[in-house]
Amino acid sequence: MSDAVTTVGTLYMLNTCPFTWKVRALLDHLNLPHERVQVNPMKIKKSVSFAGDWGKTPVWKMHDGEVVVDSTPIMKRIDEVYNDGKLSNSADLARRDEWIEWADLHMKNATIPILYGNIRSALNTTRSVSRHEKFGLLTGRLYAWAGFPIMWGIIARKRTKNTGMNPKQLWHHLLDQWTVEIGENSFFGGDKPDLVDLIVYGYMQSVEMHPKAFSQVEEHEAGMAWFQRMKVAAA
Repeated sequence: MSDAVTTVGTLYMLNTCPFTWKVRALLDHLNLPHERVQVNPMKIKKSVSFAGDWGKTPVWKMHDGEVVVDSTPIMKRIDEVYNDGKLSNSADLARRDEWIEWADLHMKNATIPILYGNIRSALNTTRSVSRHEKFGLLTGRLYAWAGFPIMWGIIARKRTKNTGMNPKQLWHHLLDQWTVEIGENSFFGGDKPDLVDLIVYGYMQSVEMHPKAFSQVEEHEAGMAWFQRMKVAAA
């Protein structure tokens, strides 16, 4: 994918970023040739300075130079330009928007706790992140051992504080809601995945790359049945 003439754009990303996984799910589903630039987590703002004050991942740069930030707007723009908006189209736009908002609020807030919800899982996850991201050798080791208390003690606890549920219970609760909404259909979009399916799928993929954390999600039978259908349909 190094030939800029044959690519539709460039995704500036962190390999373990849940929001990046959302965009990756869409790009892979549409089989769009693109470049991926994995940035150093300690130098994100510098790496995406062309995106103004955004300073986060993902950032999408179109082949014509247009820059789009924030994962859901990126997905909508890619779908609009390269897929005639087919994944975003819906007979019930209010339902679509409601569940996009649901995913981008509740799934997002559940991702950090399942990865960093206790001391052991936080240490496992920070070690995994240090392997998957482009840290320098020393910085990666420092993150693996110094980062987990922050993720566990501050961020993960804050995101579950008002739910009354532990991270596993929260994920199972959300998957209950998700699969009930899908009902007898294979996907939220009906017989085929739509944009909402790909958003939820991306969040789950970001957890899947950390097997010990994902093992807690895998115990939800209906949710995993949908996830496996997505693996086939989104490939």
